[in-house]
Amino acid sequence: MFVISVIYPQSSRFDLTYYVEKHIPLVRSRWNSLGLKNISVLKGTGGVGGGAATYPIMALLNFDRLEDFHAAVQQHGKEVMGDIPNFTDAQPVLQINESVV
Repeated sequence: MFVISVIYPQSSRFDLTYYVEKHIPLVRSRWNSLGLKNISVLKGTGGVGGGAATYPIMALLNFDRLEDFHAAVQQHGKEVMGDIPNFTDAQPVLQINESVV
């Protein structure tokens, strides 16, 4: 299982309602048929010991095969990434992870 982390750093604008109601359904509608198994969206609520969360929003996208993720990005990445300015001015950080447990 491969988990793609999409991590949004602090920004001056993040429309969580748009993200949950429009962007995530867009990702699902384009990528489910290409191997996307699940999406989890996490809202950072604080840092350890207090303070603000370093990353206020994080999405975890699960694919069985890394090739499926690459195919999804190849086919619909421009549309999915093009939607980002509709909910934030932050540039997301993407990381590819392989589940080991």
